[in-house]
Amino acid sequence: MPVLHNRISNEELKARMLAETEKRTTVSFYKYFRIADPQAFRDNLYRQFEALKVFGRIYIAQEGINAQVSIPESNYDAFRDTLFAAAPELNGIRLNIAVEDDGKSFWVLRMKVRKQIVADGIEDPDFDPSRVGRYLKADEVNAMIGDPGTVFVDMRNHYEYEVGHFENAVEVPSDTFREQLPMALDMLKEDKDKNIVMYCTGGIRCEKASAYMLHNGFKNVFHVEGGIIEYARKAREQNLPLKFIGKNFVFDERLGERITEDIIAQCHQCGKPCDVHTNCKNDGCHLLFIQCPDCAQQYDGCCSEACTTEHHLPEEEQRALRAGRENGIKIFNKSKDHPLRKHRDAWKEERLAGNNPRPGDPQNK
Repeated sequence: MPVLHNRISNEELKARMLAETEKRTTVSFYKYFRIADPQAFRDNLYRQFEALKVFGRIYIAQEGINAQVSIPESNYDAFRDTLFAAAPELNGIRLNIAVEDDGKSFWVLRMKVRKQIVADGIEDPDFDPSRVGRYLKADEVNAMIGDPGTVFVDMRNHYEYEVGHFENAVEVPSDTFREQLPMALDMLKEDKDKNIVMYCTGGIRCEKASAYMLHNGFKNVFHVEGGIIEYARKAREQNLPLKFIGKNFVFDERLGERITEDIIAQCHQCGKPCDVHTNCKNDGCHLLFIQCPDCAQQYDGCCSEACTTEHHLPEEEQRALRAGRENGIKIFNKSKDHPLRKHRDAWKEERLAGNNPRPGDPQNK
């Protein structure tokens, strides 16, 4: 019986991936369908994908599958055939090919069984996630985006919306999808007679959100087919004007795909135009934030002077400082309520008001 999970260190696996000479293709896909035995389905698919040297992150639940993976180009056809044959519902599934791809998005295959592929917090037994809104193709998106009777709703998190979004799209200001759903209902309650167009990165969140809106009495509900990734690809293929402005955040090593050259976000430390996400280098923090090259040099890739200082301490002292900290303020913190972002937003408000304060480190204020 082969090992059904990885037992090699991340460092070695990443080094192996970087040493590869064959190009890889990064794709994402999802499908809501009934899986009777998620663990057996996972184990069977894991064996086949491991043999094809597929890397990436795949979640499997009774409600379906959600994946972001990279595949060696020579194995791409075999990967597609394997996926299509894994279940009748997956035959012909749409594969969203990355807009920008250096082939270095993943270095290990992680396939997990979860309660849901998208945690939604919905407890209504009558909710049917398969009763979804109407798909919109790229040309239809462009036709509707300027319609005063249409509202575009971004169903991604704050840090994703911040670096790029559709023109005039409404942000649902929340850190989690489960919080967004009831919030979206409340925000849009006066727009029930309008066209509601929901979108997200690859389609999985906005598809479920469209079903939730229909379940709660909205009539004219749409969602962007394949999300931002597929929209950008099709718009370019068809020479359509791009109505998504800025950068599309992605959940792999790249942390973003550039859609247009517009930079609509600011460095979280100094306020300069910037949309480059990074993780704080301090192992006791790893906050996800936006940092310009000047601040990256000043803070040595950290989010604050305090983290820079800690990052330069001997490892034994760093471990002692990390001991006892709550996990909630540590690894890959993306919350819009993090002090660094609160400081950034306050600085932006003052700047727009004409006060133009001198930006400084948020944790030293």
